[in-house]
Amino acid sequence: MNKENQNQNPENDEEMTVTLTLEDDTEVTCSVVTILTVEEKDYIVLLPVDEAGNQASEDVWIYGYHENENDPNEEPELIFIEDDEEYDKVAEAFDEFLDEQEFDELNDD
Repeated sequence: MNKENQNQNPENDEEMTVTLTLEDDTEVTCSVVTILTVEEKDYIVLLPVDEAGNQASEDVWIYGYHENENDPNEEPELIFIEDDEEYDKVAEAFDEFLDEQEFDELNDD
């Protein structure tokens, strides 16, 4: 899976999307939910969206994430997570992230 392009709305840093090209050449636009660091590795959580920007799936997609520190203009690399144990650790960290977001929303009210 290749990350084709990355768009960021300058008025809202939270509205970042990526367009992925799947193995069958299908393009899928995803909203970036968050970037997590687990055991000193970065991971990205993506949510597929439709053309209007609405959630298109109940599932999120989790990939390893790597940016070239020497060239900030280079496209980040998305890495398929093949190890089940590694994936489980990242999924658990994402669950904790979601719990923290809910807690923060409760305290903001």
